[in-house]
Amino acid sequence: MGQILDSIHAPQDLKKLSGAELETLCEEIRQRIIHIVGQNGGHLASNLGAVELTVALHRVLDLPKDKLVWDVGHQAYTHKLLTGRNAKMDTIRQENGISGFPKREESAYDAFNVGHASTAISAAVGMAAAMQITGQKERVVAVVGDGALTGGLALEGLNNAFYLHRNLVVVLNDNKMSISRSVGSLARYLSVLRTKPHYRRAKGRLVRFLDSMPVVGGSVHRLLTRGKNTIKRFVYRRNIFEDMGFVYYGPFDGHDLESLIQAFQVACSLERPVLVHVCTEKGKGYAYAEEDPGSFHGVPAFDIESGLPDHSGQNFSKVFGHTMCQLAGEDRRICAITAAMQTGTGLTDFRRTFAPRFFDVGIAEEHAVTFAAGLATQGMLPVFAVYSTFLQRSYDELLHDVGLQNLHVVLAVDRAGFVGDDGETHQGVFDTAFLSTVPHCTILAPSSYAELQGMLKEALYRRTGLVAVRYPRGEEETNAAQFPYTGRTFTLLGKRSGTLLLVSYGKECAYVQRAYAALQKEGRAVSLLKLNCIHPLPDEAVELARHFAHVYFWEDAVKCGGIGEQFFDALRQKGGPQGETRLYAVEELQHGQAPQGRTYEIYGLNPAAVEKACRAVWEECPKKEP
Repeated sequence: MGQILDSIHAPQDLKKLSGAELETLCEEIRQRIIHIVGQNGGHLASNLGAVELTVALHRVLDLPKDKLVWDVGHQAYTHKLLTGRNAKMDTIRQENGISGFPKREESAYDAFNVGHASTAISAAVGMAAAMQITGQKERVVAVVGDGALTGGLALEGLNNAFYLHRNLVVVLNDNKMSISRSVGSLARYLSVLRTKPHYRRAKGRLVRFLDSMPVVGGSVHRLLTRGKNTIKRFVYRRNIFEDMGFVYYGPFDGHDLESLIQAFQVACSLERPVLVHVCTEKGKGYAYAEEDPGSFHGVPAFDIESGLPDHSGQNFSKVFGHTMCQLAGEDRRICAITAAMQTGTGLTDFRRTFAPRFFDVGIAEEHAVTFAAGLATQGMLPVFAVYSTFLQRSYDELLHDVGLQNLHVVLAVDRAGFVGDDGETHQGVFDTAFLSTVPHCTILAPSSYAELQGMLKEALYRRTGLVAVRYPRGEEETNAAQFPYTGRTFTLLGKRSGTLLLVSYGKECAYVQRAYAALQKEGRAVSLLKLNCIHPLPDEAVELARHFAHVYFWEDAVKCGGIGEQFFDALRQKGGPQGETRLYAVEELQHGQAPQGRTYEIYGLNPAAVEKACRAVWEECPKKEP
């Protein structure tokens, strides 16, 4: 650890440091972040780019009385280091350790829980409005990346700030990127502002000159007055943020600590909404991250010297991307859509090879779905690749713009189920419940790479309407050979009747299969029903379940409204089963981050828990064994 960093226990300690000491502190923080992320994995490039910005804010603000809200929160490691958590930072993203994102339960300095993009401005406007109502004088600051501005919620927050008559500061951290490079009209607009560093200075000089023009009489005075006002309006309306009611300052060099401190001091002194435009370099201070900030946005543990990850190889996202390239090479109707997640969803090669049919819409999942619907009306085959946790935002569009029109749109739902280290804000456990309410929706659940490839083709060519192919984060399980693509809606392992039927799908089914194999070796009367199409439920699969004494269902998704509940409801309507039913699923999402395998263990969905629950059938009712 660094000598100065070790002396910082609260933001007030920064106010005692000299300018030179603050500069040294920034370097110590960078080295600390590189060490932590190299050891635990996490968000690297975004945090390295926001070091000076964060130090300057903590120097100026009176935290935690003032409120500091981070958008997404993947750039808040410096904030955590400066707010009494330095000694615990080696536990970040570990079970029972520091969260990778700001959490109110973790520290009084964390004003709002985050994890998804574009939320900070809305939350900050709400806080500022409450302070305005109650007469509080504290300031509210929202730190927002330029990528987050592509999300509609961020623009809604900016639009709603006009009535505030107190301190609200929005810090626009402009690094030209979200996770991948920022796209769209707003990105181009910000690039124009970046290229005009003397914009505000020149504007100020011009307006002062116009105000100093002498008063003359008659028609000349009226002409000059109209001219002055016209020029003022033209100058002031060159900036969209000012049109929305903000005082705009910038752009500033996001790594010039002295300038940032001065800018934030001025911004916080004004009794009206202010936007401070700060230009930073994502990955600053670590050469590998500077050269490839997209790849070093979110990383597993890696070797600091070489920049290479501890583990690399095949995974579901890469298999999806490779399959998309193969299919697109054969069919010019196939289009790929991503919401600023090109790298994470495995679409980098698709963008490179099929650029005219690749669309990065920015952090705008709602738009992505309706955009896909528009493509579908014109005979294209749109595939929207999106993490399960982010798909949640687009429910209305799935329902209204795709489902009710019965348009053929394919969802590649990545990171379905438990994701592990990113914690509860990123767990993909809700999609089965809400997707199954969308009219004309089919949900396919592969357990292996082979099934993912086959089901993607099935979704494109054998299905109609909305089709979701949901697959987990990471690699396929070692027993994946048990699940080749069959093209059938379900697969049965074992006999068609017996004491116990295990039912599952997706990654969880691979865990259930291990318990099934162990019980089979002992001669137990157990069978495994693997659902390949989980919605609508195959009628034959439900009918089959009637012939077992006990039926147990396992899924790594929410219990309420999930596939298990739907399966047992359908089974009861058919007059079954003969004996006991049990549903093992996520009753309440209440645990923070932990390794993916450990998360399955916490929720009782790992192979050992499955086997233990199954054995209870014979331990409790030994006479029922045939």
